[in-house]
Order: sequence, then C-alpha cells, then structure tokens
Amino acid sequence: MHLTSLSLSNFRIFSRLELDFPKRVILFYGANAQGKTSILEAVAFQALFTSFTAGNDRQMINFNLPEDEAVRVGRIVADFERGGKNHTLETRLILEQSEDDRSLRFRKQALINGVSKRFADLYGQFNAVSFLPQMSKIVEGSPSDRRRYLDEVLCQIEPGYSRHLIRYNKLNTQRNALLKRLAENGGKPDQLEPWDQMLAEEGAWLIQGRVKLIEEIQSLTQAHHYRLSQEKEVLRLDYQPSFDPAMKDDGQLGLPVDLAAERSTFSLEEIRDGFQLALAKRHRKDIQRGSTSIGPHRDEMRLLVNQIDLGEYGSRGQARTALLSLKFAEVDLMKERTGEWPVLLLDEVMSELDPLRRQALMELLEQAQQAFVTTTDLEMFDSDFLCRHEVWKVHQGIVSKG
Repeated sequence: MHLTSLSLSNFRIFSRLELDFPKRVILFYGANAQGKTSILEAVAFQALFTSFTAGNDRQMINFNLPEDEAVRVGRIVADFERGGKNHTLETRLILEQSEDDRSLRFRKQALINGVSKRFADLYGQFNAVSFLPQMSKIVEGSPSDRRRYLDEVLCQIEPGYSRHLIRYNKLNTQRNALLKRLAENGGKPDQLEPWDQMLAEEGAWLIQGRVKLIEEIQSLTQAHHYRLSQEKEVLRLDYQPSFDPAMKDDGQLGLPVDLAAERSTFSLEEIRDGFQLALAKRHRKDIQRGSTSIGPHRDEMRLLVNQIDLGEYGSRGQARTALLSLKFAEVDLMKERTGEWPVLLLDEVMSELDPLRRQALMELLEQAQQAFVTTTDLEMFDSDFLCRHEVWKVHQGIVSKG
C-alpha cells in the first residue's frame, strides 16, 4: 500500500497544497513551524480520523479564513493504491454557524471513492504508523494514553473493532448517567440490568481484541527491544484488564497457567457472560460512585524491562527504546494482518535517538514501501541514505522537490 497523492485545502497553514508521491522514503526538511508536521498530520488523519497533535480537530482548519464566513471547510484528499486497486479518501472538516447564529458547530465528513461513509466503516482502509517524540506518553503517561494506543492499532487491523468501541463508550456514558440518577433520586438497581447486558456485549469485543493484540505484538516487541538493547534487556507488556476473564469466582487468578495464554482461551461468549455478571455484582458500589467501576474503559497496560516498570523507574533512554520497539512491532503486525505495508510517518524522531537507534530506524525505513520523515537537520542521516531517497524542502508552506 502506498499514497500516490495528497491534496490539502484550508488545512493548517496550507490554503492549497498538491503533492504526488513516489513509492519510497521522502524526507521533508526545513526550519520549525514551516508545515512539515502538518503534512504528516494530514496523512495520519486519513488512518485514524483524529489529529495526533491538536487538542481539538477544529484547530486543523486554516485560521486565516475570514471569520464572517458562515461555513469554513478544510479538506484532505488522499489517493492511494492498495491490493492493486486505486482509491480516493476524502475528509472534510466543517465549521459552520449554528441555527441560532450564536455559536459555531464543528463536524467531520468522510468519503471513500466519492461515497459518503461513517467513520466507523472507514477504519483500516488506509493504514499508517506514526512515530512522534510526544508518543513517549505510551510509556510514561496515564493508563488512558496506553488504552488509546491499543485502540488505535486495533481500529486499523481488526474489522469492526471501531464500531464496538464507539458503541461501548456511548453505552458507558448512558449507564453512568443512570447511576447518577439512582444515586440522587433512588430507585431499583435492577434498572441497570439491560445496560449491563448491552455494555457486556460490546465490551467483550474490546477485551478479546486487546488480549489477542497483546499476545501477538508481545513477541515482536521483545525481539526488536532485545536487539536494540544489545541483548541486555527483555521487554514485557503487562496487560491488566479491569475485568479479567481469568479471574475465578473466589477472586483468585487461575495459576500456574500463564496468564496471557489463559486469557486468550476464553470465547467471546464467556467473556461477555463473565463481564455481565461482574457488572451486576457491583450495582450498589457503582450507584454510590455514580460511574461504572469495571470494564475496558479502566484497563491498564504496563511496560516492564527486566521486571522493572518503565513508567515508574525507567530511564529516558529505556523509554525511547521501548517505544521504538513497540512501533517496529506495530509495523510488523500490520504487515502480517493486512498483507500490506503501512505508510510510516516519523516526525523529528532522530534527535531523540542515539546513533545505535538511529541506525536501526534507518534500516526499518529501507524495508518500508513508503515513509515520510521530517527533520530540521539532514546531518542526522547517513549520506548514503540521503542519496537513495527523496529530500524535499518545506518553507512557509511551500514544498520544493529535489
């Protein structure tokens, strides 16, 4: 799979940008705040339909558009080849006046080959793996950062996962609203039973998807990390599900069977039924809290090196190595699952790496079908590497090839 062209309209600093891409590595170089990262952001948006930098997607619309316009639209149009077929994926970012003209309303639209689709139906059409310095949050940040990472990978490789994730989050919000009403006004806890059933139905897909993902990506990540650490460290992904299908009725984990392997043996129906029962047992506790205390929305994943938790005790160098290993494994997994190389997007990562890891990253780029890399310093790359690949300059929103 590779991106053949990208068209941006009123996106970030670009009023208009048209680029055609060869199937190879392209280095975008130039000073900061020239538009390099925005190009990568636009490509990544076509895979996950959310920004990897903006706090709010509406921030991606060109801020130079006249404020008195009733409708402001930013567009990303990506033409790509996958499985020998050409496709066009268009995303529209729309900011318009509300009906009462007192506020602005933001919405997104997406079309594949000219046909409007729900975003949930478009995940996995175009695959990309992004590697940015701020992604260190996957190692050092909150549990929600790691849950988001797992969900972003699964949305691209697991058909239907995004729909179950959207439904689960909506049902959880609705169940929490009922819990708060019961806490404030009283009422019978059995009102929660239909919500338990629906939440367990959707949540089982998330739990099973995450269990299988971690089982698959574990060995790939370990192999990369072992090589990058010069065979000194063993990396392990420790999945800690809020509802654990391997938990027995007496509250004890099933031992001595390997926990990760045991979780993978449970069917979707067994996970669903166990989760629904766990929700029912916590009715009174949840009413007191006013929120759902168990489920995939409270899952955690820790990264351990030689049994040391990187989020708590790891060095910055160890965290970078773990993140790099995780991203290498993500590329491998997408290639295995889809049969296609994802497009690689690397934003100013070379300055974060030592020479050993820079060399490993360049070796990965040599294998990829297509990659976009930004840098402010071409000296971070070997001269031979620069000769073999495209180098494009970006200055004040203008891209100069060659």
